[in-house]
Amino acid sequence: MGKLLVLGGTGDAIKFVQTLTQQCPQLDITTSLAGRTSKPKNLIGNVRIGGFGGVNGLVNYLLQNSIDYLIDITHPCAGQISHNAFLACQITKVPHLIFCRPQWHRQEGDQWIEVANLEQVPQAIPHSAKRIFITTGRQNLTPFVGLTNLWFLIRSVDLPEQTIANSKVILDRGPFSLAKEIELLKEYQIDTIVTKNSGGDATYAKFAARELQLPVIMVQRPPLPAAEIVTTLEEAIQTVLSYLGIREGDLQNHLVSLK
Repeated sequence: MGKLLVLGGTGDAIKFVQTLTQQCPQLDITTSLAGRTSKPKNLIGNVRIGGFGGVNGLVNYLLQNSIDYLIDITHPCAGQISHNAFLACQITKVPHLIFCRPQWHRQEGDQWIEVANLEQVPQAIPHSAKRIFITTGRQNLTPFVGLTNLWFLIRSVDLPEQTIANSKVILDRGPFSLAKEIELLKEYQIDTIVTKNSGGDATYAKFAARELQLPVIMVQRPPLPAAEIVTTLEEAIQTVLSYLGIREGDLQNHLVSLK
């Protein structure tokens, strides 16, 4: 009925694939992961791990595997892969959709310091900061390596690729409750948080910061390519199934499992 390539690596991608697999078992769905996590969880169906080798590599993959539709459900801060996918689909004429969950917005009580990228974080750290909680992932620690006058708490699914002096690493996978996040921040006497504007509700670190009146250095998302973009999984599934010819009446049944 159709061959789909899902660029995944997020909880949203897992839920998307699970729903389509359960409701449309005739679909041939492959999830592609970058390989940044050693033990991906809850994956079903066909899975490939590793990069494509840039735009040309993805073009070759799409053509060689006769992909009918590509949906990008990567992390909103991933950046490069989304642009590569857009260009590859432009070249191959493969229909393409980006799912991007809504970003967070500053609320009353938030003490955000917004920066465009991780490289700007060191300059944005408050002078009063001493103990910093980093939640930006194990591959994004280079900007912190030379900050030897600070102490860092680093949370990651896998061990970081780099070592930072004066730090402690916690290996854990979300989602995390607000109560546990507050407990963690208090236990390690955190006074500043560094996080990405991931959106969704997978982490409560920024909400805990609001409760404790802590500053948050918020790394903004990179711009997305000029592709078709949806912001809910319901929209994503509706768009894909409509393209594949699912009748309107059947379509509503497919969306029930996301409610």
